[in-house]
Amino acid sequence: MVWTQDRLHDRQRVVHWDLSGGPAGGPARRLVDMYSAGEQRVYEPRDRGRLLLSPSAFHDGNFSLLIRAVGETDGGLYTCNLHHHYCHLYETQAIRLEVTDNPRAASAHWDGEKEVLVVERGAPALLTCVNRAHVWTDWHLEEAQQVVHWDRQPPGVPHDRADRLLDLYASGERRAYGPPFLRDRVAVEADAFARGDFSLRIDQLEPADEGTYSCHLHHHYCGLHERRVFHLKVTEPAPQPPPRDSPGNGSSHSSAPAPDPTLARGRNVINVIVPEGRAHFFQQLGYVLATLLLFILLLITVILATRQRRRGGYEYSDKKSGKSKGKDVNMAEFAVVTGDQAFYRSEDIQLDYKNNILKERAELAHSPLPAKNIDLDKEFRKEYCK
Repeated sequence: MVWTQDRLHDRQRVVHWDLSGGPAGGPARRLVDMYSAGEQRVYEPRDRGRLLLSPSAFHDGNFSLLIRAVGETDGGLYTCNLHHHYCHLYETQAIRLEVTDNPRAASAHWDGEKEVLVVERGAPALLTCVNRAHVWTDWHLEEAQQVVHWDRQPPGVPHDRADRLLDLYASGERRAYGPPFLRDRVAVEADAFARGDFSLRIDQLEPADEGTYSCHLHHHYCGLHERRVFHLKVTEPAPQPPPRDSPGNGSSHSSAPAPDPTLARGRNVINVIVPEGRAHFFQQLGYVLATLLLFILLLITVILATRQRRRGGYEYSDKKSGKSKGKDVNMAEFAVVTGDQAFYRSEDIQLDYKNNILKERAELAHSPLPAKNIDLDKEFRKEYCK
């Protein structure tokens, strides 16, 4: 009954007024009730025509009770009760009515929990009960709020990756989804909401139709949701036994060969699961960033290794050039010394010496030195071998 729809006799919602704690005491008694279809019922014969509810209560949300002429027995605690059978909702509101003979004592006040209404005997009284929530007023929108849809999970696919097959609305709208090979072979009866039967029919069942089928029933503003799950497994039909040979004239007539049961009746179906959702996007982004970070670290390592190698080469070149420069300096010094000697040798120094020993030494110093042949390549090889 939660999911059926009866447009002619809509008894989903009902309002009723009860009275308790009257002068006679006793339990609470039902005064009047009304269904959302507009049917109003008064329980006591003496109250007929005296207790009234607005016929448009379920359209404007005003469920106030009007008492035309208040009597002594009308005093007590009144409760306005709202029931929604489909949505399993229940709301109530209390009002205390006091009857007085003093016209000046008539008043209305709030005692902290409920409204207290003091009315003169014989005067009309309006017990206020207003609830304009859409659940109680927008009855014509329930058709758009009731939705049924069928989903299909191929074997090995989780329920959050299921394929939508059908969407059914109480207004009569239908939408078909799913793979093409299955879309044209599934159907739900047109009067599903009237009968509450949302059974899914698959014509010409094939092995490719195997999987898990789920029926979801939604009532959005009621907050209701039901789910029915069906596991479908398709098997090949059992082979028919060949008919017996018919007797006659000693001969037998063989029947036509039976179809080969090994032949596949289904179609080759490839289930392509396209990942969706924000979590998958962030996962792929993490992979890209991790790869980029590894590439940057590798690039930095290569650059540092290259710089270290070049620095080692420079140090080796400096050492080698230092040795060569040392040799050049020595040769320059050697050339300078030789020039000096030649310069001094060209001079004709006339000195007086006190004895022959000093004179010999001076002559020896200014005498031409014997020529000396120096093999520079041999000297370089010796220095390099050291």
